[in-house]
Amino acid sequence: MKAMRLFAQLSAYYLIIGLVVYMAMRLFPHARDYLPIGGVEELINQPQKAGANGLTGVQAQTSGHVDSLGDSLFWLTTALIGAFLTSLPVSWTYMSIRNADEYDQSLISTIIILPLVVTGIVIIVQNSLALAFSLAGIAGAVRFKNSLKSSGDALFILLSVGIGLSAGIGAVELAVVMSIAFNYGFLVLWFTEYGEREGMKRYMSDFDVDVATATAAAEAPAVVPPTEIKP
Repeated sequence: MKAMRLFAQLSAYYLIIGLVVYMAMRLFPHARDYLPIGGVEELINQPQKAGANGLTGVQAQTSGHVDSLGDSLFWLTTALIGAFLTSLPVSWTYMSIRNADEYDQSLISTIIILPLVVTGIVIIVQNSLALAFSLAGIAGAVRFKNSLKSSGDALFILLSVGIGLSAGIGAVELAVVMSIAFNYGFLVLWFTEYGEREGMKRYMSDFDVDVATATAAAEAPAVVPPTEIKP
């Protein structure tokens, strides 16, 4: 079944990533101070109002241990890699559950690339109100003519933006939690067919049909049995 295959793929992926991160933290415990993680603690514990310098705890978290160009490149590279690894399984969920009639390949690229772009944008505009307004003006001047085919597709875009924002503020762990909750949530809805009614327009494909096998069977030429040649 496609649903069980997706569940096994997601579980194995998150388990491997978790084990790799755990082993890396055990071998290099001081590396945590130079990684884009821990921003969630600052988000929860930050004061209601910014300090006199206009900075919040989250902004200090992203640059508190970055003192050189090498540290900056390492922090940025890790944040981008974290955003990519977190958004990759989201694309698997879309490719598995989406109805083949309205499947949009361009959305796959958007799910993977958009978090990387948002991560860079957040790093650029933080601590600068002028840059934030400039970015808003630039985004308003650009026309996006591609419209989403369903509100469900908008959820994937929204999650991609959330992953990029989390990585940009140094809270990759938040991006991971959102990715896990999103993927398994969609998997449960797909498996239970929650809200489905007969004759309705489907957003998700039929989870118990292997599309590749069905397509191959439909396109396979019919085998005609040989006829006997009579003398």
